[in-house]
Amino acid sequence: MGENFFTSKQAAKIIGCSLRQLQYWREKEVIVPTIEGSGTGRSIYYSRSDLVQLAIMEYLLSVGLSFATASWALKQLVESDSDYANSETEKRWMLWWDDRFRSLILVEFDREKAIASLDKGKAIIPIWLDEIHLHLQNKILR
Repeated sequence: MGENFFTSKQAAKIIGCSLRQLQYWREKEVIVPTIEGSGTGRSIYYSRSDLVQLAIMEYLLSVGLSFATASWALKQLVESDSDYANSETEKRWMLWWDDRFRSLILVEFDREKAIASLDKGKAIIPIWLDEIHLHLQNKILR
């Protein structure tokens, strides 16, 4: 069974973003579609794996991260978890403030660490791949 591909219009509708956002993310090479034609009227198609990255990026922006921070976090996630696009994954991550480095870092979700951070007034940003996949699957099936 072959992989499904989605046009830019379909991808934008599934993710809930604009075509311009997809174009911007392509231009900035944050999320490059699997099939990117060249020339005027070129055809661009996103794979399901691309849709997962788009959904993660949209989520990160929706929680208030800047474009640069969201792009960095997505790159870290893709590099850290080779299984991120697998719809069966139940892996959960979080962006966590590391006092030692004085910056956000991507770590596997740890409930105790998250609660301790919240108790200190420091935000954490959960990235639960299972929830992202479920949301994406529901949108694709519509």
